[in-house]
Amino acid sequence: MTYDVARVRGLIPALADGWINLAPQAGMLVPDSVSRAVSIGFRSSSFTHIGRHGAAKRSADILHEARVAVADLVGADPSGVVLGPDRAVLLSWLSESLSSRLGLGTGIVLSRLDDEANVAPWLRIANRYGAHVRWAEVEIETCEMPAWQFEELIGPTARLVALTAASPIVGSAPSVRVAAERVHEVGGLLVADAVGAAPYALIGIDDLNADVVALSGPSWGGPQVGALVFRDPAFLDRIPSMALNPYAKGPERLEVGGHQYALLAGLTTSIDYLAGLDEGAEGTRRERLEISVTSLQDYHDQLFDHLMSTLDKISGLTVIGRASTRIPTVSFTIDGMQAEKIAAELADKRIAVLAGAHGGSRLLDALGVNDEGGAVTIGLAPYTTRREIDLFGRALTSLG
Repeated sequence: MTYDVARVRGLIPALADGWINLAPQAGMLVPDSVSRAVSIGFRSSSFTHIGRHGAAKRSADILHEARVAVADLVGADPSGVVLGPDRAVLLSWLSESLSSRLGLGTGIVLSRLDDEANVAPWLRIANRYGAHVRWAEVEIETCEMPAWQFEELIGPTARLVALTAASPIVGSAPSVRVAAERVHEVGGLLVADAVGAAPYALIGIDDLNADVVALSGPSWGGPQVGALVFRDPAFLDRIPSMALNPYAKGPERLEVGGHQYALLAGLTTSIDYLAGLDEGAEGTRRERLEISVTSLQDYHDQLFDHLMSTLDKISGLTVIGRASTRIPTVSFTIDGMQAEKIAAELADKRIAVLAGAHGGSRLLDALGVNDEGGAVTIGLAPYTTRREIDLFGRALTSLG
């Protein structure tokens, strides 16, 4: 079935403002169904899922349904789904829980491609307890991460590898499975950050061979909720608990404080939105996700080719990296122009892009891009159209 972008755009009220939104890395626009689910959740749920009164039972149902939906998103067991206010917060609690494994004499492997949420927590633990940190690097021209280096980086003392499934800055998708196989050989863990990949690809935790997958609702149009998904749910009961409840079991051991049940209701609805991007998708939620994401990928493949062709025609513009395996995200520079100035001039034309890698990027630092004024980052969304790309290209050509 042909991907119906007009139908998808009709699901998102914010598009009525007339802006061209090419900054999904800062959070995709929210479908109306998600907003309504959050509103209903606030009206019908309690601030606890413990108790026998009706509102508490509804909260318990919302919590359970959110775990099931996230599990469907990555092909996992709901009993291994940890939910919290933000994936960066959850990764920080996970790093604290694993800190006893990451002391002097052990190793951590981090990636230049990764968002800071999957870097900073592990660096703090390494600095505090003396773990040795090694970095997986990228090829300068393509921004691809060669898989051969994992054999060398992940030595006998390695206990953890933190690696992105796809860069939200340059789009490169490294071989998570190769890194996971190597770290498992030496008895370590792999934590994969799927914030960049989840909006564009069908994530399979078994396919990645990752021990933990980190997710963020805003990356695909959901509310501000994060999740950690454990491939082996029993692992949660083998690590130190961070919870305030001394009797916490399973996912609750990493869930510090209470839940925002209304937001969890919106999270479930946002995953249903992804599963329904292709109007003809049928079957279980996981099956519908596979059909819809495949349909979206086919649409994006053609649209991204058009975007890259458009960028290549603009004088003085340099695309950063051209990885062969990637998501439809790209960063670029324009000779003689600061990224912030480009973003400001585009905003005057009602085109939203990101400048400065929305908070900084170790990759752009390593490539020297930030020393030369930074880069502009753009990406496709389920609601992006060819006409918007054409208007964006004309706007870039007219920058002065």
